[in-house]
Amino acid sequence: MRLIVLYSLRNIGARKVTTVLTAGGMALVVFVFAAVLMLSEGLKKTLVSTGSEDNAVIIRKGSNAEVQSSVERHKALLLETMPEVALDNEGKRLFAKEIVVLIVMPRRTDNKQGNIVIRGIDERSADLRPQVKLIEGRMPRPGSLEIAVGKAIADKFRGSGMGDTLRFAMRQWQVVGIFDAGNRGYNSEIWGDGDQMMQAFRRPVYSSVIFKLRDSKEFNLLKNKIEADPRLSLEVKRETRYYEEQSEVMAKFLNILGLSLTTIFSIGAIIGAMITMYAAVANRTAEIGVLRALGFTKASILGAFIIESLMLGLIGGLAGLSLSSFMQLFTISTMNWQTFSELSFSFAMTPSIALKALCFAILMGFLGGLLPAIGAARKDIVDALRAA
Repeated sequence: MRLIVLYSLRNIGARKVTTVLTAGGMALVVFVFAAVLMLSEGLKKTLVSTGSEDNAVIIRKGSNAEVQSSVERHKALLLETMPEVALDNEGKRLFAKEIVVLIVMPRRTDNKQGNIVIRGIDERSADLRPQVKLIEGRMPRPGSLEIAVGKAIADKFRGSGMGDTLRFAMRQWQVVGIFDAGNRGYNSEIWGDGDQMMQAFRRPVYSSVIFKLRDSKEFNLLKNKIEADPRLSLEVKRETRYYEEQSEVMAKFLNILGLSLTTIFSIGAIIGAMITMYAAVANRTAEIGVLRALGFTKASILGAFIIESLMLGLIGGLAGLSLSSFMQLFTISTMNWQTFSELSFSFAMTPSIALKALCFAILMGFLGGLLPAIGAARKDIVDALRAA
């Protein structure tokens, strides 16, 4: 077995040009394959990490997102009195009533319009989201026409810089702070006082209620109690689950699109590997005859060529994976089809994606080398020696 592996390695090194071209084609396919998976994973990470396992989000039954939901004031007041709501050190409830709406803003680069989430918050909203950090200015004061913008919005949209004034809902809103939530969905939001937002947008109801659970283990009991109450007609979700659902439609589309493109490209890469291996068999017909004469079995010849094609696939896989890892340096913006709002997120590489990409590359190498290897193993010793 060791001799077969060494033989395969020597032949790959002896054909540098064809090795580079074949492995390069596979590398490009692996790059596309890994990049699409990283894009989908980055979207999921951005939204799922937005939430906290200890927080519960309550929206109207049948609503897929906060922007579609409505929670009446009397229902919000009833929820606030529930014993499952956690208290802070001062005995105050960690409970927030919020409004979520969409506005349109022009981008800095091309002046094209994008849908932006406006979140009307109350005094406990920031306490429920410790991952959100102010990097400039301060948070909006209650009862004021002040707003704080996420870093992704401040970087990419006009009129959203520190000290700027934005006009929407027939009012002028002053930017008094910029916050950074890392790779989380809040980075693509604008926050302002909830009561002022409700008046400006003429909305008499909240979009959602969020609160921290007194005990995370009580979630299922709380969920059953609220959803079984016919007076409320509300749905309860863990915050992590809520944001995970926001990514499902887009992530599924990206996976289907990416796998479709990868399948098409991989056919070309497999054909390229097959041509390379057939050429290798044709050029080494006499060599195969000598090996058979020296006692190498058909299985050994078959194994040698398959190992060679697998090595080509592995080289291409490692090259494509290395290229795709640099995609983590880029951040892209797109529309979240669940909420129809602008969302910024980064590519994310995981060990699972790396393993899938390498296995895919090796599979391409195997499929590309299988038929040529079978052809090499079937060659008659006498006919092969005559080619010498």
